[in-house]
Amino acid sequence: MRTGLLFGAGAYAMWGLFPAFFPLLKPAGAVEVLAHRIIWSFVLMVVVVAAVRRFGDLRQISGRVWLLLTAAAALISVNWLIYVYAVNNGHVVDAALGYFINPLVSIALGLVIFREKLNRWQVGALVIALAAVVVLTVDVGSPPLIGLGLALSFGLYGAVKKLVPTDPRVSVGVEAGLAAPFAVAYVVVLQLTGHATFTDHGAQHVVLMVLAGVLTALPLLLFAAAAQRLRMVTLGLLFYLTPAMQLSWGVLVGHEAMPPARWLGFGLIWVALLVFTVDAVRGARADRRVPQASRM
Repeated sequence: MRTGLLFGAGAYAMWGLFPAFFPLLKPAGAVEVLAHRIIWSFVLMVVVVAAVRRFGDLRQISGRVWLLLTAAAALISVNWLIYVYAVNNGHVVDAALGYFINPLVSIALGLVIFREKLNRWQVGALVIALAAVVVLTVDVGSPPLIGLGLALSFGLYGAVKKLVPTDPRVSVGVEAGLAAPFAVAYVVVLQLTGHATFTDHGAQHVVLMVLAGVLTALPLLLFAAAAQRLRMVTLGLLFYLTPAMQLSWGVLVGHEAMPPARWLGFGLIWVALLVFTVDAVRGARADRRVPQASRM
């Protein structure tokens, strides 16, 4: 379990530090950064899949799974694009909001897509989260589109991945591979039209752009390793590390505005997460008691 905690904390801490990294890639725009994230993460995943000798898994992927992986590739690309745009344009707090409400969005998607039944605790958490979105909408004058976009894209990505039986290392590589041709084509067009930044801002910029791909794939690999070793409740609790770090960065380093209404909205989200967490811990304890009772 200790190894799993290290893997999980490493993944979430890396995601939490992204607001410090992506501004270093300027003047590259969000779409160019996304393209390089896809290309270089694909290169890394080819090396990883070769190292673990799992290329044979590709022959076992059915047509249905290929469609699911295509959908996953599109969803995670949208998520990355929104996130890079948010971080590079002073919306780190909005990005943090997206990842705070992500577990609650996952509950709602479970109800809608998988017809899962919600208990009273989960319904209560969703109602409180909805109230938070209303407060934030009234405060800003429009829905928190960045936060909702991140939460929905990542929540749907998780829902699709739930249906994919492929080894996580292979599936992440396939997702990057499916998006890589589009990313390469975009980068080539940028280079030919003179709008690319990759080769025009020195060796340091080249290294940072390549590193963006490595930092994209590495936490996904750490997360996959943690998921194999930790209970879902533990993994879910660790998840809060990422948006907490992002919120702290946005407020303390980015000096983003946090008027009272915004604090109220975030406070409601945290109450909803507390309700969700208490319910998850109660459920995990009940699940542990059932096998013990069956052995008596």
